[in-house]
Amino acid sequence: MEEEGRRDSVQSVVTQKGESRGSSRRRRLFWKLRQRWKLLGLFEIDKEHEFYALTCDLKEGLRDAIQDVTQSDIQPQVTDEDYSAKLTQGHEGYMMRTYAGSVFQHFRQSLGMSEEGYQRSLSACGLYLQFISNSKSKADFFLTNDKRFFLKTQSKREVHFLLHILPKYIQHFQAYPHSLLVKILGVHSITREQEKKKYFIIMQSVFFPDERIIGRYDIKGCHVSRWTEPEPEGSRGVLQVFKDMNFEGNVICLDQQRSWLLRQTELDTRFLRELNVLDYSLLVGFQPLHADEKSQNWSFANLIVRTKRSVNGTGSPTTSHCASVPGTVEEESDSVDKEDNSTDYSGTPEVTSARRLPMKKIGQQVSTVSDVSDVVAQNRRLLPNYRNPLHVMDGPEQRYFVGIIDIFTVYGLRKKLEHIWKSMRYRGQEFSTVSPYRYSERLCRWVETHTV
Repeated sequence: MEEEGRRDSVQSVVTQKGESRGSSRRRRLFWKLRQRWKLLGLFEIDKEHEFYALTCDLKEGLRDAIQDVTQSDIQPQVTDEDYSAKLTQGHEGYMMRTYAGSVFQHFRQSLGMSEEGYQRSLSACGLYLQFISNSKSKADFFLTNDKRFFLKTQSKREVHFLLHILPKYIQHFQAYPHSLLVKILGVHSITREQEKKKYFIIMQSVFFPDERIIGRYDIKGCHVSRWTEPEPEGSRGVLQVFKDMNFEGNVICLDQQRSWLLRQTELDTRFLRELNVLDYSLLVGFQPLHADEKSQNWSFANLIVRTKRSVNGTGSPTTSHCASVPGTVEEESDSVDKEDNSTDYSGTPEVTSARRLPMKKIGQQVSTVSDVSDVVAQNRRLLPNYRNPLHVMDGPEQRYFVGIIDIFTVYGLRKKLEHIWKSMRYRGQEFSTVSPYRYSERLCRWVETHTV
């Protein structure tokens, strides 16, 4: 009898575990079905979500990783060792690895971000959000609860490419502090028990803050597969990002800042072309200005604040008089020294050495600026007195959120073969997979023809 009782007890435990696993599988199946039903939008990653345990680990791991970098002595300049550094931290049930941590810490400082605020957003107790889009990308997108930062999974190849071009990426922002390129703020990987390693990047959301944005577009400058069918009006929980063909009939009204945008788009796409990169997107968001925002745009007090932010970032006031005039552009100087890098990476150009350059705060670069011509050469503009100013431009009636994302696709053999196939299939039509030169030229033309 006792033996039978023990067998029954063991069988009961096994049954309970089996039911628990079965219940977990059913929850995951239900979530995937719910994703298919809703398709698009932002969803809280709650306890029923398949990514809940992962995001909890990410919060804890990122908190400790940022804390570790913050507590270390920050050096006035970065070195070769900083670019190749890896910080590995073991946790219960998973391992977190941080790549080039001190380099990204310097970069965040150059953008005027505090490490405390960055850590707070990534590790706050509020639930992460999952962003489900109509993108063909197989990546997972997570958004911090305050919607300030995106976490996006990347392939191992994409992460290695980013780390390879990181010196040149940083140097581009030193040369052009008001660049439209997405601000990549960290690279990490997480390895959980019995799961494959996941690589992910952290980037600043272009659409932040998003409370009053009434339209979002992902622009590539072509037509094939560039239409998104709008969801029925009143669809709950749906957040759509439209494409090129949906944009037809719209225009970006910038007035004096139009020439600045044209020039900066040219500078940024030329940089990506030199990296042999294509398939990136120009994000554009629309937000109507409040009446008081329109009236304050060129008030004297607002002009002072905007000038200080434009030349000094978020730093202390400057005695310098050099502020750029909106819309004023000149050719930039080619004063950046170059040296060879022996690493060959899928046909990309050699990476310019920026590894030993001091990582000055962008706001403090005025100390190296001698006159107005130097500021204009960097294609600076009067930044709005607004959160996320580097990705925001104010026109007469609308506020525009603008940024270039997805900068990891190299025009290698696979893409060249894809170009040949699409050339035959879409003869005479504009599709995305073209040479980096053609791609950058086309996107610049799109900006020129869709702005006034």
